[in-house]
Amino acid sequence: MQINLTTPALLFPGISLLFLAYTNRFLVLAALIRELDRRYREQGGELLAEQIINLRIRLQIIVWMQAAGVVSFLLSVVTMLAVLSDLVLLARISFVLALVTMLVSLGCSFWEIRLSIGALKLQLSDLEQINDRER
Repeated sequence: MQINLTTPALLFPGISLLFLAYTNRFLVLAALIRELDRRYREQGGELLAEQIINLRIRLQIIVWMQAAGVVSFLLSVVTMLAVLSDLVLLARISFVLALVTMLVSLGCSFWEIRLSIGALKLQLSDLEQINDRER
């Protein structure tokens, strides 16, 4: 396989879009944590405590996926520098590592989405219990 300057450059738009999506998820999660914290202090409740635990885990996963994305971006830059310096082996290794770290980032994203779905199911079950009590 031959790597030229455009090969690692193909990752740049994808990584940039991932960072935008990850940042948006982080901001939404931060706002949700603040809201749940306010509600928990006012009302308490086991469901809110479970959601807060879920959010703490999701927040850590977002940090991991952002870190893996940054490493992927840096490795893409190293690949481009290696290509420009005719260091073919370094270019290949750093490009493969860039792809692997991007896969790690995407895997963390998938994991975080699954946890998010779990949190929504918790909320729906609470709403269903309220609905059942009102009947």
